Amino acid sequence: MAETLYADIILPVAVMGRFTYSVPARFRDLVVPGASVLVKFGKKSTYTGVVAAIHTKRPSFETIRDIEDVVVSSPLINERQLSLWKWMSSYYLCGEGEVMKAALPSGLNYGSFRPRSETFIALSRPHDDESLNSILDRLARAPKQQELLATYLRMTGYTAGMEPVPVRKAHLLKESGSSPATADALVARGVFEVSSREVSRLELSQLDCEPLKILSKAQDETLHKIGTLFREKDVVLLHGITSSGKTEIYIHLIEEQLKKGKQVLYMLPEIALTTQIILRLKRHFGELTGIYHSRFSEPEKAEIWKHVAGMGYRLILGVRSSLFLPFSNLGLIIVDEEHDSSYKQHDPAPRYHARDSAIMLASMHGALTLLGSASPSVESYNNAIREKYGLAALSERYGLIKLPEIILANTREAYRKKLMVSHFTPELLEAVDDALGREEQVILFRNRRGFSPYIECSDCGWIPVCIQCSVNLTYHKSAGRMVCHYCGYSTGMPHKCGNCGSAGIVTKGYGTEKIEDEIKIIFPSARVARMDQDSTRGRNSFTRIIKAFEERRIDILIGTQMISKGLDFENLTVVGILNADNMLNFPDFRAHERSFQMMEQVSGRAGRRQKQGRVIIQTSDPANRIIRLVLRHDYAGLFRLQSEEREAFNYPPFCRMIRITLRHRDKSMLNDFAAVLGNDLRAIFGKRVLGPESPLIGQVQLWYLKTIILKIEKDKPPVRAKELLMEAIERLEHAKGASSLRISVDVDPY
Repeated sequence: MAETLYADIILPVAVMGRFTYSVPARFRDLVVPGASVLVKFGKKSTYTGVVAAIHTKRPSFETIRDIEDVVVSSPLINERQLSLWKWMSSYYLCGEGEVMKAALPSGLNYGSFRPRSETFIALSRPHDDESLNSILDRLARAPKQQELLATYLRMTGYTAGMEPVPVRKAHLLKESGSSPATADALVARGVFEVSSREVSRLELSQLDCEPLKILSKAQDETLHKIGTLFREKDVVLLHGITSSGKTEIYIHLIEEQLKKGKQVLYMLPEIALTTQIILRLKRHFGELTGIYHSRFSEPEKAEIWKHVAGMGYRLILGVRSSLFLPFSNLGLIIVDEEHDSSYKQHDPAPRYHARDSAIMLASMHGALTLLGSASPSVESYNNAIREKYGLAALSERYGLIKLPEIILANTREAYRKKLMVSHFTPELLEAVDDALGREEQVILFRNRRGFSPYIECSDCGWIPVCIQCSVNLTYHKSAGRMVCHYCGYSTGMPHKCGNCGSAGIVTKGYGTEKIEDEIKIIFPSARVARMDQDSTRGRNSFTRIIKAFEERRIDILIGTQMISKGLDFENLTVVGILNADNMLNFPDFRAHERSFQMMEQVSGRAGRRQKQGRVIIQTSDPANRIIRLVLRHDYAGLFRLQSEEREAFNYPPFCRMIRITLRHRDKSMLNDFAAVLGNDLRAIFGKRVLGPESPLIGQVQLWYLKTIILKIEKDKPPVRAKELLMEAIERLEHAKGASSLRISVDVDPY
């Protein structure tokens, strides 16, 4: 009798660990690691899970449930993916099931993916000229049928004796202006035949092939340096200033790996950045190139997944979720703009950092990782100068183009002298006017969307707030709504004060929508567009806006941080940063680093061709030391300053940081539970524990919040500290009355 098999299964639940089920004899050949199976969990629930391992060791508990059914027997995920899931679960303190939910397109997980099919039409058999003319003559009394056949012949370029070419029925009907009944009539006559074919859900575009460009001397030297470093280090940081030609170096490195038969993952922080680079890479690598991001539908994601698994796509250009694709032969991962905060997943779990996870994924494949940035994260640069990573620098712009001239515009002085026009200094307006006069383009950067951050009663000071979060509602003029940017709650614009009934409601502050309105008044003949989360909700909206700007159909583009990086516009010469102070004064230990990066990145969009660009930074404090560093493009100075401060106050990269967030509907109970956990952790970790404290936004979606920060020395083993932390959390979760308490853990919460 065959020995009983057991399967360790990952289920999509927020519970640590795997769950063991017995394998019925009828499924012995179907249940393999990576397969998708159906199991009972709890009293009534049924889940689709992924088989992680098969073994013969019987678990110690009495009752062992059987696997109910096999959903997909061929492995959905491979061994290295399972290893990545396990590592992420352990490092980021979440369940493997939570990783699974983030990783798998739903169509794959539940076996619901079906290939897409379409109806095609073709001639029923080959014809010579005489035969075709005879058919056309016979159709003289049926002109619609004759036109449909003529359109088919024209579309396919059909010539005598040629094998019939199938065309999409929908396309043929559209081109000929015909109805389905007309096509059916030709099928009935035996002229056409129909067939159903599997087609891709993905857009396929034919682009002219473009050979590799010859590198400049500086690029060639940097490429050679990277190759040398890769012989000693698995991870290399490329510190290349804006417009230095990093992408061309990436393309040469990708070419090397593809020639070896390897796969390459090229990661970008945001979808907006992919628009220009997609075209560039597809011109080089053609059909080997695939794209992966959150705006694809679940069936489209499933199709891309299958292409990667089958090595049809060997170069993937994607955002952070592309890490989870079923790579089988990775040779290189490129993490472009590696400093960008978009690589960090905050909610829900897994709260992973894609850059760090990419390095781990590459090591599992024995692959190389290249991190690229004009203003690297302090953590990555620290690893590079301490020789954990290799470091290559590219310190001149391609074609020896000058870095943009940076002009500081003092808003405090301009307001005092009554020189401000709305939110614009004379220096900025003059630069914009000059650029428009020379038919050049302008970008205005304001890292706040909406029309106004809040509205206020001018009589009593009343400000409308969200009914679910402790945050002011933002006014969106185009929608005529007040919106919460945390939970999505919205309400109409009030016509009178909700406190005193006064009609004196005024807007305060400004966002991208207000800038758009006001710049149109100041420059009425300019063509103005806005690129932010509100204006780019459609799947192709990024592409449309960027293409219009490239084709010079937009003179002034106003946007949030999505316009600050990666984009390359030939005719853009002026960049305005409207409020540098907001970024600098944000209460976060990375505020200065991120402000420098944001200003440096958005400045780098200006003057990337033959004309030197100008950047106008509006600030009430021109003497600010971070702004002075931006003025000199002095990243080394920023790194020294940040390193000194963080070492003095024990912040990353000089310690590890974990943030514990507690949520409860009852504020009093939350305070009590947070105090218990804080005291428990202090008894274990001492002064390494900070808090509990209320975060900047103390209530979200009716849940009150408290946070505790745990700092762990870099030379201490993090595994044991994490075990002790989770034991303390588990004790609290089992305490009386804690059933309504929610606790989340964020490792490296920055």
